[in-house]
Formats: sequence, structure tokens, C-alpha cells
Amino acid sequence: MSKGPVLIEIEDDAAPRPDAAPPVPDDTLPEPSEGHAMQQVTGVLAYRPSRLMRWFWTVALVLITTLVSIAAWDFVSGLILRVPLLGYGVTGLVGLLAILMLFIALKELSMIARLKRLDSLQAAAGEALAAQDLEAARNVVTGLKRLYRGRPDTKWGQNQIAAHEADQFDADALLGLAEKSLMGPLDKAAMAEIEAAARQVATVTALVPLALADVGSALTANLRMIRRIAVIYGGRSGVVGNWRLARAVMAHLVATGAVALGDDLLGSVAGGGLLSKLSRRFGEGVVNGALTARVGVAAMEVCRPMPFAALERPSVTGLVKRALTGFFGSS
Repeated sequence: MSKGPVLIEIEDDAAPRPDAAPPVPDDTLPEPSEGHAMQQVTGVLAYRPSRLMRWFWTVALVLITTLVSIAAWDFVSGLILRVPLLGYGVTGLVGLLAILMLFIALKELSMIARLKRLDSLQAAAGEALAAQDLEAARNVVTGLKRLYRGRPDTKWGQNQIAAHEADQFDADALLGLAEKSLMGPLDKAAMAEIEAAARQVATVTALVPLALADVGSALTANLRMIRRIAVIYGGRSGVVGNWRLARAVMAHLVATGAVALGDDLLGSVAGGGLLSKLSRRFGEGVVNGALTARVGVAAMEVCRPMPFAALERPSVTGLVKRALTGFFGSS
């Protein structure tokens, strides 16, 4: 009997091989970052209640307003009967409050109308470019000059248009001149706001471990960023207008499919791929900052009175890199 090694031949080619074995899972590494805070913010802003709920809140608001008005009227009437001087004083205060509320409502309506003016200019510019209509392009430029009249930060651009407008004989050239002269400086200011908001959201997410702190910070920073971008491009928004504008931005994000964040962006921004493996909070900060930048770019596209044509659309990756340069170290 031989005591040497025994060789057993296996004819099955499908037998498992060591080199094909799956890697051993490492439970010590954190889960990939997904930007949960910005996903919740996007869900809140993009949520649109059903028609039934809208009717419910409308009827409830009308009923509450009616009851408050009746209660105030009864209170003032009874006070006049008991203490006439005090009653008339309270009546004056109620009247003053009503006048202030009326002015606030008118201001909100004017702000919404100004935002719609930006939308109409953007639509008219897009139609003029598509149809190569020089007369329509001239009307758009006239509307832009009227929109930015009296603004010191657009004075150079308006002077450029006044000096070279007569030399443009097609819609592309004329609108390109207006975009480079007027939109260029405004785009830089809007990108600065986006970078600041992305930096703030990333900082709070990475450094503040309190529950819902990142969600609250992301919601506040995004609403403020959207409002400031609207102001930069010539719009003004109050409480109602800002909420409507935020919903329009989120609807634009959903329509363009830019809500989700891809791994390619995360890996290319500030070492985000490595940081997400070393620290879940840092990875979440990078993702939330990047999603904030995407919201900012969408706000630019919604609020800008001209579509991006002669000038290039801002890169989300570039914005986040500039916003987070040095924040996460040199990793």
C-alpha cells in the first residue's frame, strides 16, 4: 500500500474555485451615504396634496377666518358698550391690522407676478431662439433692460447692450450678447450663494450629531438659497411666493430626473468616496452638499430670465468642489 499523496481528479468544470470566492464582508465599514436629509427635504418641498386635501384646507381656512372675525367683532362691539373710549381704540387697532394684512397680501401678489414675469421672459427667449425670430429677440432684450433698470450691478451689461445691440442681425447673436452681458455677473453671484448653502449643509450634517438637525438645516438653507437666487435674477418672493418657488424648483428637479445622486459624483467630489468609507457623517455631508448644489442649479434654471445658451450651465461637481475645498482635508 502506497503512503504517498493521493490525487483525486474532479471532472466537473463548474466546481467552486478559491479565486472566484466572494469577498468576506466587512461589517466595520459604514453603509454608503445616501443624503437622507436632502431626500427628506426634497420630499417635503415636492409634496403636492390631493385635491380633496386642498379643498379641506381651503374650507378650514375660510371657516377659521370667519369665526375669528365674528369673535373680534363681538369683542369690539361689547367693549364699545362697556368702555367707549377703550373700545374705539381697539377698533382702530383692528382696522390698522386689517390694512397691514391687506398691504402684505398685495405685496405677496406683486412678488408672485414678478416671478411670473421671469418665467414669461425665459419662455419668450426660448421661443425666439428656436424660431430664430429677430423681432421676438429684440422684445426679450427690451424686457430684460426694463427688468434690470436702475440696478447698479447690471449697469455694465446694459451699457454693453446699448453699445452693440444695433450691430446684431440675428436672434442668436442678439440674445447671446444679452446673456453674456447681463446674465454672466448674475450667474456668478448665484453660484456663490449655491456654494455657501452647500458648505453650510455639509458642515451641519458632518459636525452636528443631533437628530433632525441636518434636516432642519438643509430645509432652511435651501429655502434661503432659492429666495436669494430669485432676488439675484430680479424676482422677489415673500412667504407664499418663496414656498411656491421652492415647489417649482423641486418639480423641475423631478422632471429632469436630477433628484438622485450618482456614485460618480460622490467619488469625484472632495474625496467623498473615501470619506464615506471612513466616516458616515462626512459622507452624508458630502452627499447633502451635492444635492443642495443640484437644487441651486435647478433654482438658477427656474429663476433665470434666459435659458442657458451662450453661457454654459454650471457644473454641480465643480460647484461642490469649490464649496467643500479644504473642508474635508486633503484626502
